[in-house]
Amino acid sequence: MNIDEKVSGPGGASQKNWTHLNTSFEELPLDMRFNHGHMVSITVYSVLMVVSATGNLTVLSQLVRRRWAGRASRLDVLLMHLAVADLMVTFLMMPLEIAWAGTVQWLAGDLMCRLMMFTRTFGLYLSSFVLICIAIDRYYAILKPLNVTWEAGVRRALMIAWGCAVLASLPQSFIFHLEEHPEVKGYYQCVSYGSLPTERHEFAYFLVNMLLMYVAPLVSTLYCSSAALLEIIRRANTSNDRMRRSGVGILGRARARTLKMTVTIVLVFFTCWSPYYCYCLWFWIDKEKLKTLDPALQKAMWLFSCTNSCANPIVYGVFNRNRWTWRSGPNARCRSRSMRRGSRLPYYGESMEISAATLARARSSLVERNDSKDSHNGNVKHINNNHVGNGIV
Repeated sequence: MNIDEKVSGPGGASQKNWTHLNTSFEELPLDMRFNHGHMVSITVYSVLMVVSATGNLTVLSQLVRRRWAGRASRLDVLLMHLAVADLMVTFLMMPLEIAWAGTVQWLAGDLMCRLMMFTRTFGLYLSSFVLICIAIDRYYAILKPLNVTWEAGVRRALMIAWGCAVLASLPQSFIFHLEEHPEVKGYYQCVSYGSLPTERHEFAYFLVNMLLMYVAPLVSTLYCSSAALLEIIRRANTSNDRMRRSGVGILGRARARTLKMTVTIVLVFFTCWSPYYCYCLWFWIDKEKLKTLDPALQKAMWLFSCTNSCANPIVYGVFNRNRWTWRSGPNARCRSRSMRRGSRLPYYGESMEISAATLARARSSLVERNDSKDSHNGNVKHINNNHVGNGIV
């Protein structure tokens, strides 16, 4: 007997289907026994787990220190949640894959089968939804820096991301179940086979999974990043840029750098996940052709998609290496080479986000300048709250 591995990973509603072969438990085929492929999987997952845990724990510790010191920006909070999502993948999904490869069959019972299939995808969904929040945050940070609505709505957006991740992962608990092999007694496997009535339902489930986990983060980031990039270009080509004259333009380079970091994170996400989802689409389009390929190719693509959790902290570290040199205390000095005399940037290095204090100074500066200009012309005009709030776009 053999096991027909079709589409594994999230959305693989036909994972590990039974095929028939007359044999006994003692004479199981190679795929149903521990073999070289399982050893490779254990080794690769172990390496990914160590790299991902080291990187994400380092990033998370730095961000937590900044928050405790009262220096965390909106982006820092969002990156904290992204690191937590990647750590869930690291400590929930990867150990599960290692243990499953070691035992080959499922030995933990039906309840753990359903629970672990839920946790297997929860971190992946959460990471995708947090990327959407980061894209929206960059949109507001560059196009609408004085918008207080999004400033207060970041926490709400993160709560929605967590809730959506729970809802999106919940079907895994109903689709996957423990099943004994029909011909080999005592051989159990955690499978999704037979949970959905037809292949159309399986394909619909796969499409929903791909839209939520893969397409939605890409589309939202492409739109928000394109709009932000066009705005940066427009301001750079405008001679009378009020942002520059009001003092907020000092942080233009830092803001552009955060946009580059966001785009890089999503490009890494696209690079890691595209091969796997292209393979899955190929499976649903031409199953017969796909059967001629080596099954190890599919496992390799799924393993490659898991490297996304290792890449995110590397990207953050590259774009934020100057921020990791700050020290707290009254006598702390900035060791960043980018710090220039007379800059309004915080003393611990270039800010990746415009702080509330800087925005308040910019707003006050704009109001005072308009008052001074009107007084000089002899026409003192009243500036209402709406004009002040929209003074810097």
